[in-house]
Amino acid sequence: MLNSGRYILALDQGTSSSRAILFDRSGAPVATAQKELTQHYPHPGWAEHDPREIWELQLAVARQALRDARVEARQVAAIGIANQRETTVLWDRLTGAPVAPAIVWQDRRTADRCAQLTAEGAGPLIQGKTGLLIDPYFSATKLAWLLDHVPGARARADRGELAFGTIESWLVWNLTGGRRHLTEVSNASRTSLLNLRTLEWDDELLALFAIPRSVLPEIVPSSGALAETDPELFGMSLPIAGMAGDQQAALFGQACLNAGMAKNTYGTGLFLLMNTGQQPTVSRHRLLTTVGWRRGAETGYALEGSVFMGGAIVQWLRDGLGFIGAADQIEALAATCESSEGVILVPAFAGLGAPYWDAYARGALVGMTRGTGRPQIARAALDSIALQTVDIVRAMEADSGIAVSELRVDGGASQCDLLMQIQADLLGVPVVRPRVTETTALGAAYLAGIQVKFWSGLDEVAQQWQEARRFEPAISAEERGTRVARWHRAVERARAWELPGEI
Repeated sequence: MLNSGRYILALDQGTSSSRAILFDRSGAPVATAQKELTQHYPHPGWAEHDPREIWELQLAVARQALRDARVEARQVAAIGIANQRETTVLWDRLTGAPVAPAIVWQDRRTADRCAQLTAEGAGPLIQGKTGLLIDPYFSATKLAWLLDHVPGARARADRGELAFGTIESWLVWNLTGGRRHLTEVSNASRTSLLNLRTLEWDDELLALFAIPRSVLPEIVPSSGALAETDPELFGMSLPIAGMAGDQQAALFGQACLNAGMAKNTYGTGLFLLMNTGQQPTVSRHRLLTTVGWRRGAETGYALEGSVFMGGAIVQWLRDGLGFIGAADQIEALAATCESSEGVILVPAFAGLGAPYWDAYARGALVGMTRGTGRPQIARAALDSIALQTVDIVRAMEADSGIAVSELRVDGGASQCDLLMQIQADLLGVPVVRPRVTETTALGAAYLAGIQVKFWSGLDEVAQQWQEARRFEPAISAEERGTRVARWHRAVERARAWELPGEI
């Protein structure tokens, strides 16, 4: 029997904004509320958020979505949560107050510590247990940094006074009035502290990163009876029944439910995931092995390639250089020239992610001539988004032994038709955009909705996915090869630009 509620409320807490979306039984969004999140860059290579702002904005947009749709809490069957991953929050268990700003996933302050771990030979142990590489991207070194640099934090943690969590943990703590301290398994798999095979916190990894078990949350599945909200927030308690890291949620929302299916999310960063089934696939090409989701006794795994600068490149053109007044103007500017005319942008502003994992790389703009102007640089920016994706797909195909036959796309920048055509051209396979592009929030909604019988199961999820537009490759294999080779030449010039100790 279907749940009597008419909607699922999805909370989508991202790097640049907090959103809330109400979905109906057809999987269509009926109301959306969104507020921008303040970005803080106190030092070169650092990125921080205010945890209080994250919570306040998320609650505000949830209430706004309900108001805008004229929906009462009793009409909501369940809440699903998707969140920016790896971002690290440390707070006081008694007061609920953060002891420091949240360290965002983009932050590179622990690059030297990661280099030390690599030099000590910890890489094989970490990758073997977690599926991850040693990089400042992940939560463990961020948490250790907070424990070592916030006055008194390590002693307080040892006494059990502090709680650590990624963003879904922080939201659930506040949604439940501090009654639940938990983390969802796909998020836990991004900390460098979870053993991928046991799906438990690993004592050897805790010792390696000097993390006391006392700060850690309980690990829960992606879909289940996870928690209930404090009744004062919405006028009644609502079940929290689904959670996943944003990219795993998008994989689920794109209905990539079978091994070999892949999606790319064009958000602040780029995140390409391939479903690899119920067994983890160890990467030989510097990709990540990660938990996709866990439902009941079944765990789905994925290969992932993460790029730090995706849509953030467009933000840089807007805010840093003043090339455009709004992000959606990038397409018109780039379309005024047929190509970048040999200009290559390597957007390594926060280092390079997969498959390079070079924390010391820095941004480079090469190939310019006296005739280079704003249109060519804008075009090179779009090219760079697509070329980073090509690198990941080729590594993923080599790891999995599966050729990607199409790429499902979502995220804000996927609405740029010119970018999607460039992507198809440089990748050499169709790029497919779904009718509902809010796939991160939709995936969280599906995980929650399946748990409360709002939707019947995976078959119904797969049937609801619909194609909106398909972009077919339109350049020759020779031209594709030339452009990718030129990109790789530029990447080599940007790598290892900083020296250890300079970050």
